[in-house]
Amino acid sequence: MSPARALDPKLFDETIAAVALFAGAEHRLLYTNAALKRMLGARTLGLPAAQAFPEKDAEEFLTVLDDVRATGRARQLNDSREPDPGAFGQAKYFVYSCTPVTTPQGDGALVVLMDTTAETRALQRYEALVSAVSQMVWVLRADGTMDEIVAGWQDLTGTPWPGRTGEDLFARIHPRDREMLSRAWHDALGSDDPEMVAATFRIRTPDGAYRHVSTRAVPVVSGGRIDEWIAATADVEAGWGAQLRERLLAAVGAVSGGTLDEAFAAVVDVIVPELADACLILLLSHEEWPLPENARVTARRVASRTRPGLLPPPALRGQRVALSDTVRDVLEKGVPRTFYLPDGGAPPAELVPTVTEEWLAATDATSLTLIPLVVDDLVLGYAATSTNGDTPVPAANDVALLREVLHHAQRPIRKVLDLQQARRTALALQRAHLTRPPEVPGASLAAVYRPASSAGEIGGDWYDAFLQPDGTLVLDIGDVAGHDLAAATAMGQLRSMLRALAWNKGPECLPASVLSLLDDVAEGLHVAPFTTAVHSHLRRLADGHWQLTWSNAGHPPPLLVPVHDAPRFLTGAGEDLPLSVDPRVARTTHTHLLGPGDTVVLYTDGLIETPTAALDEGQARLVREAARHRGTDLPELLRHLNELSDCRDDTAMIAFRADRQ
Repeated sequence: MSPARALDPKLFDETIAAVALFAGAEHRLLYTNAALKRMLGARTLGLPAAQAFPEKDAEEFLTVLDDVRATGRARQLNDSREPDPGAFGQAKYFVYSCTPVTTPQGDGALVVLMDTTAETRALQRYEALVSAVSQMVWVLRADGTMDEIVAGWQDLTGTPWPGRTGEDLFARIHPRDREMLSRAWHDALGSDDPEMVAATFRIRTPDGAYRHVSTRAVPVVSGGRIDEWIAATADVEAGWGAQLRERLLAAVGAVSGGTLDEAFAAVVDVIVPELADACLILLLSHEEWPLPENARVTARRVASRTRPGLLPPPALRGQRVALSDTVRDVLEKGVPRTFYLPDGGAPPAELVPTVTEEWLAATDATSLTLIPLVVDDLVLGYAATSTNGDTPVPAANDVALLREVLHHAQRPIRKVLDLQQARRTALALQRAHLTRPPEVPGASLAAVYRPASSAGEIGGDWYDAFLQPDGTLVLDIGDVAGHDLAAATAMGQLRSMLRALAWNKGPECLPASVLSLLDDVAEGLHVAPFTTAVHSHLRRLADGHWQLTWSNAGHPPPLLVPVHDAPRFLTGAGEDLPLSVDPRVARTTHTHLLGPGDTVVLYTDGLIETPTAALDEGQARLVREAARHRGTDLPELLRHLNELSDCRDDTAMIAFRADRQ
């Protein structure tokens, strides 16, 4: 093998890079080019390196020369110089390589230096800038590796920087944000003209909670190709929470609706899915507060919402639920309470109905929160929210925001209060008119009135019963259109007018004539716009039978429950027009002979009408229930029949039964 040819340093005279050549054990300086003189100043040739470079900060450089000579391996080093130590802004930065070579004077080292002052200062300025804004700064390369330039990941997550994309990184991101984040990156990487990627997502913190962070990443393009992405990530939880609060409160403040159900449906739309996976709002059917001890209290579900992909809440009979002792305790204390359901665990016993407990299990519920709806120290009901699946359970600030959102739903809640006050007034008016049925020789009577469960439903239903001087029994049932105080007031007027007309005209005046007189008076005085009614007489005959005569003004037909035959409706020749439609139209009187033990029931449409079933279905249920309980006494029969109502409308019933001989 031929000996190595000595390096001719003149090759480097015109190079841009600074070059120096050293030889011998003392590393005598043999050569410097013009670029080195401009960078470090003129140096005396022939001197050992320690004398040619006497600067104090050259010690590491001299050590590298020794190492290269001893090992025969090249070295590279970043270094800095201060031509005028202590002077502001005089530092220079460069990178140099030291390579073993053969010189005319023997073994030596070739040193090549590149000035990196501009690049280094730019990087220093950038690092100072990003450090000042409290952001993590990191770089993502094409091979998936990542470097953290400005640290912050471990402080946020409690785990070391992952070093590359993959499971370790995505494991800390909220499951519902992963797809969105992956799609944003995929779209950017697949674009011919990539721009900034911006995304806000949630990161899991050491305590298991999640915080919102915002990331902005821009591509570093070289030669038309993306070399890497540089990104800044900032914790935006405080700002995100404030914006969410403002947005939700503005949305709930704008809630409006023609009905309570519409208004509260808008409220749950605000809550789901921003604050919970599911939300139900239930209003108490009981009007007294505090709640009476040992009384069975129910709440009616007026609104519900679940996030997309989650099963809807289970149907409740009549949309009502009985309050458990735990729920009553939450309402009486007026403070929200969260029940945690780890690993699909069940809620406390009797907290919710069985169907709800099954729904919680089927949807992997992790928590259930109850928030009382309180206005002016009056509890109207409560909201029930749940988190399900991979949604984090609510923290204290989440529950506080839920409570604040519900509190700001003042307009619909105030509407509830106003309607409750009107309802109490109407109920007091109705009860003043719904007198106790009289004692009737040879027969028994029973009557019942039940108002609608909703605080917004004030009905105009009534019944009446009184004896004429000759012993003829008068039975009335009626329903004024409308569900407000005006309907209740009109009911009181019509009932009184009908009673007065029937008494004044006496038992010989046919029921149709009495209703025609009432129709004429109500039309003339503008008492009620639309009313249905049945006016009837019951007269006892010598053989123990009872003669029933009646006239029907557009009302559901009387129900006959014979002792032996199947129950049926007494339709006569058909019903007449309701009152206040056309007083000029003649009305009809019908008759039927009641045998001993026969029962006739007058009722209002709230007993048989529901939004989800046809009227025929409601009448068929009434017939079946009457047949099933025909052997019970009248109060018990009416109690069973009343259970057919879904309580959306008020219900009035009065029943007559001829004594058995």
